Amino acid sequence: MDVFDPAELWSRDQIEHTQLMRLRATVAQARKCEFYRRRLDEAGVTPESIRSLEDVRRIPFTTKQDLRDQYPTGMLCVPPSEIVRMHCSSGTTGSPVAICHTQNDINAWADLVARCFYMVGVRKEDVFQNMSGYGLFTGGLGIHFGAERIGCMTIPAGPGNSRRQIKLAKDFKTTVAHILPSYALILGEHLRGMGEDPREFPLRIAVVGAEPYTEEFRRRIEDLFNMKAYNSYGLSEMNGPGVAFECLQQHGMHVWEDCYIPEIIDPETCEPVPDGEIGELVMTCLCRQGMPILRYRTRDLTRFLPGECPCGRKHRRLDRIVGRSDDMFIIKGVNVYPMQIEQVVMSFPQVGQNYLILLENDGFGDVMRVQVEIRDEYFVEDMRTLQGLQKTIANRLRDEILITPKVELVQSNSLPSSEGKAVRVQDLRVKK
Repeated sequence: MDVFDPAELWSRDQIEHTQLMRLRATVAQARKCEFYRRRLDEAGVTPESIRSLEDVRRIPFTTKQDLRDQYPTGMLCVPPSEIVRMHCSSGTTGSPVAICHTQNDINAWADLVARCFYMVGVRKEDVFQNMSGYGLFTGGLGIHFGAERIGCMTIPAGPGNSRRQIKLAKDFKTTVAHILPSYALILGEHLRGMGEDPREFPLRIAVVGAEPYTEEFRRRIEDLFNMKAYNSYGLSEMNGPGVAFECLQQHGMHVWEDCYIPEIIDPETCEPVPDGEIGELVMTCLCRQGMPILRYRTRDLTRFLPGECPCGRKHRRLDRIVGRSDDMFIIKGVNVYPMQIEQVVMSFPQVGQNYLILLENDGFGDVMRVQVEIRDEYFVEDMRTLQGLQKTIANRLRDEILITPKVELVQSNSLPSSEGKAVRVQDLRVKK
């Protein structure tokens, strides 16, 4: 097997031995900042006390609020002069989260992203167009440096401006793109609006991530462009992109366990859940000097896929992110995740590229409306046909989420769309 890094083919023994050695070194490094030194002392954790990987559970969790409280540099574990780059969350409310990197951290990060891309067939001969935001957002520079590490000609196109994206891709014959899943469908509609067939676009691979989406959504992207779309997972607190990625099998994302320790816990009890059961992902980074983070509660909901991958890699696989524990909403006493809605509506071939979940109060209680765009060829004047589709979607949603929403069928391109992350839920309920 042709790989970017021999660590991809390590045995479980090699992976776990490396994890243990690096966990001890990371704990020692983390103790160089007052925050972790105090936390680890309270828990009685020293590098020497870590004798097995099970001991990671003795380390206290780190939360987003912890990172905000230590903003801007309270978690630095090296002198400020060794920091070469900082990435930061938007921080629209309260303090943002800042993650600082040394040059070695940046190099290791680029290697991980390159490892992901190489795994799905990206090579030096490819032209890589990065349709992600640059600046403080990690998806821009993180993806860019990984593509350059492989040797691709890399186009820093940035987000949005579909006509420019299309021109660049056609002029330079872009073969690989990094793109939001929701924006991929928008780009396809732009091509159709220009009288062109998206399947004749030069792309052969899309790297997609940054927002939750379903398998049905992925297949739509692939069919629209006649290309392969591979799921990517990353988060700023663990560098950004490059944490986990699909192989050619497209069945789960290999999390690079030589560089991270992933755990999946019950978000209520904080106890580990069995493989195959959905819970909250907790991550510990093992290869960062500037600002190592221990047992970070991501709030992302996923599961470990049981069994080994046919590709031969022993690094465990994460299932696609089904949502966030803090994205869940409660309506009529039922817990609902937006991804449950998407999974149902996107399974209908009549449904277009967009949908919107509206949570409201009608004076008697909470109600949920789901507005669904219908493709032009199906949006006919035969009311019986549309009413039948409307009822079928509502019944399928009831089967999935145990309550019956009001389903409204609307014309294609009539719902608000964004070239950034899609907004799928509007909670219009009056807060008491």
